[in-house]
Amino acid sequence: MHEDVNGEGNLGGQRVESTTPGPGVEREFLALERELTVFLRRARANSGEMAREVHPDLEPSAYGLLVRLDECGRQRATELAAYIGVGKATMSRQLRAMEELGLIAREPDPADGRAWLVHLTDEGSVRFRAVREARRARYVRELGAWDRTEVAELARLLHQLNLGMEK
Repeated sequence: MHEDVNGEGNLGGQRVESTTPGPGVEREFLALERELTVFLRRARANSGEMAREVHPDLEPSAYGLLVRLDECGRQRATELAAYIGVGKATMSRQLRAMEELGLIAREPDPADGRAWLVHLTDEGSVRFRAVREARRARYVRELGAWDRTEVAELARLLHQLNLGMEK
């Protein structure tokens, strides 16, 4: 069910009323929670599709790592884990799987011989960028009717939200 901003929804073709917010709960925050829930559900499904397009055996959660490595270059696994918000063991497992698929490689960190830097392989970069370009083209199609300033404002607000969530 997806509700509109007035708190009404559609369940199996039937209109339903949402429960009214309790005391102290502001409708704007309920609307935000509702819209983010739908957005995140769709984003997770979308990431799964994108990951499979990069490589059929790539885990959906690994797509975000590819984005980070493409944008920031070589990174330590601990930096990636902190950025994504997962533990070292989870990050190690994901990186090992991506390395086995030939998408990333590791090299010793020149600043600390005990640490490793992770980076996209040439193959990983080519595969990822092709999928990312297809995704960007899809956004252009789906948001083509939007004014460019609205798209920029959405990106700015999402960035602000992400920064706030890092704290």
